[in-house]
Amino acid sequence: MGLDTNKLWRDSRSFILFVMVMLVFRSAIADWNQVPSGSMYPSIFIGDRIVVDKLAYDLRIPFTLHRLARLHEPQRGDVVTFQSPVDERLLVKRVIGIPGDTIELADNHLSVNDQSARYVPLTPGEIRQLPLTDTHRYDFFRESVQGNERLVMFLRSHAGYDNSIARITVPDNHYLVLGDNRDNSQDSRAIGFVQRDLILGKAESVAFSLDYDHYYQPRLDRFFTALP
Repeated sequence: MGLDTNKLWRDSRSFILFVMVMLVFRSAIADWNQVPSGSMYPSIFIGDRIVVDKLAYDLRIPFTLHRLARLHEPQRGDVVTFQSPVDERLLVKRVIGIPGDTIELADNHLSVNDQSARYVPLTPGEIRQLPLTDTHRYDFFRESVQGNERLVMFLRSHAGYDNSIARITVPDNHYLVLGDNRDNSQDSRAIGFVQRDLILGKAESVAFSLDYDHYYQPRLDRFFTALP
């Protein structure tokens, strides 16, 4: 008995069309990305599935980097996903410097346009709420500068880490990005400035989160939470 291709298409076309629509949606409108590293601790954790707005900055042809329209520009403090200019890996970092900004990082102390960041230590109670087992190795702060505030963490013993950036001006059409986990992040200190065309979207929130160290238990308190 031969294969009835017409019947096969009738039976499966709804599913095929659904898959195609979802692929286009994830490519050009919104996506959810798994976070494999701790470079954005304590804002984003390993096991977080983050929601990325692909229309935050550009309208692109699906499955390509070709831009049809530029909608908005990344701003200081935005958490963005982008292709690494070194090896094209998908990375997520925070925008620290936009075109024309003058940035300096001296022993993890940030200055933006000659405004020195303010650092307020987290309280012991706030630190206990973080899903980390080795918090004793780090110092945790609220870093605020140029109207932006986020949580950052530094190794208490960071000898040998690249925790400084000599005073530098961000060139046109480029951005300087850093991880919130400042002593464990492959960011602009390693890959240089990120070209505007490589930025794919803005990370908006955590859809859900699984604790890989505890048998993939869900972190219910992180479900549907906005990113700082």
